[in-house]
Amino acid sequence: MNRQAQAVILLLVGGAVLRASLTDQYLNYVKPGLQPYLILSGAILVLAGGFSLWYELRPARAAVAGSAAGVSGGSVGVPEGAAGVSAHDGHEHDSHGHEGHGHGQDDDGHGHGSGGPKVAWLLLLPVFGLLLVAPPALGSYAAGRSGAALVAKSDFAPLPAGDPVKLTMLDYASRAVFDRGTSLGDRRVELTGFAMRGPGGTWLLARMMVSCCAADARPVKVAMAGQLPDGLRDEQWLRLTGTYTDRQLKDTVNGETIPFIEVSGSTVIQAPAEQYES
Repeated sequence: MNRQAQAVILLLVGGAVLRASLTDQYLNYVKPGLQPYLILSGAILVLAGGFSLWYELRPARAAVAGSAAGVSGGSVGVPEGAAGVSAHDGHEHDSHGHEGHGHGQDDDGHGHGSGGPKVAWLLLLPVFGLLLVAPPALGSYAAGRSGAALVAKSDFAPLPAGDPVKLTMLDYASRAVFDRGTSLGDRRVELTGFAMRGPGGTWLLARMMVSCCAADARPVKVAMAGQLPDGLRDEQWLRLTGTYTDRQLKDTVNGETIPFIEVSGSTVIQAPAEQYES
């Protein structure tokens, strides 16, 4: 890999980062608050790649022009026995007739180093992934292989006004498990997540929770009882309303408690742009 190829890869990587961060695609991988940093890093990569490519092409053109001028002027004679350069092959000959090269072993012919290692071409893989494949947000497959996540609390603030009151999956699950539903009472709540099969064939409502990015994502799971929509399938996004019930089951992955919600109504929806909770 020469330096011009390195510059092109920098441009491609920066462009892919910018493309993802200027659309909703970046929400499949990181929290919304990281968007400004992604835009900044992508712009820096594009600028670095563009400047590097411009810098590498300038001396290359100058070298070609100089070489052409030297050839048109013809060869210059040298004293016998002195070191010289053959006009037809560009190789040096010392006084003993040994042949050498006019540049160092690490030179690429334009006064530059030999370039980076071949492994640098692997940088193209994430570029093709973002531009051509665009991996989706983590869903039921990842949630089914990760234990349920809960955050223990000793006290919970009263629920805000509203009927139903909109809660995050983590807020409902934590109140249901650690507060035994005391702060939930008989209030109707609204939850949004995707459907997946749970232990014993129970339908779960789940949503991935991230601290930074998809690499640390863990699922929050709530089992559904009551009125479920017909034809329910994995990965189907739902907005449901319901009330607290003291039923619970154990997650077969890590033994964590999964609370239930008594569903009184549900609507099948499109996957939201922001699929993770934080």
